[in-house]
Amino acid sequence: MLQYPSILGWKKAPIGKSCVAFNKYDGSNLRWEYSPKQGWNKYGTRRCMFDKNTPLYNQAIELFQDQMGGAIVETVNHAFGRKVERITAFTEFFGPSSFAGFHEHDEPKQLKLFDVFVFKKGFIPPKQFAKLFGRHDWTAEVVYEGNMSREFIEDVRNGKYPVYEGVICKGDDWTAKIKTLEFLNRLRDTHEGLWNEEKDE
Repeated sequence: MLQYPSILGWKKAPIGKSCVAFNKYDGSNLRWEYSPKQGWNKYGTRRCMFDKNTPLYNQAIELFQDQMGGAIVETVNHAFGRKVERITAFTEFFGPSSFAGFHEHDEPKQLKLFDVFVFKKGFIPPKQFAKLFGRHDWTAEVVYEGNMSREFIEDVRNGKYPVYEGVICKGDDWTAKIKTLEFLNRLRDTHEGLWNEEKDE
């Protein structure tokens, strides 16, 4: 099953390149695979598979199927003019107290779609993704569209946009993340090991 590719840190973001920036939610990256014969039949975290018997992540299966599974298939088929062989959707899974990939088991959760990969076509380009899925409340919100700039990076880091963890910036052939200083400071104070991984991004 396709895994989401590694994302560049803000220091490697291509300055001057056109991008769309989406809200980066503080949760867990979940992936979902569809085929016409079997429907949405494979589920995974970023690195591991899960199913209806997996604690915590099994909560996401019904949410995904009820809220967006059918709509994603319908939208992709309509956009590409035929039934595609395989779709992989990527969502963020989180609840009110989720932080740095840790969740309260009994809290209500939600999913936000942030990317879709179509077999033999690749990832749907960011502007097309926003056009196809942006009207749904289960899709990651666009917070900026324009050229990547040092000013934009600093504004995100300093909390001038309505995001908590940060943003994912997507060009047609690159993706970069910018995290807020507020989030990184909390990470440093509570999960030093994770902070050390993030601080030099």
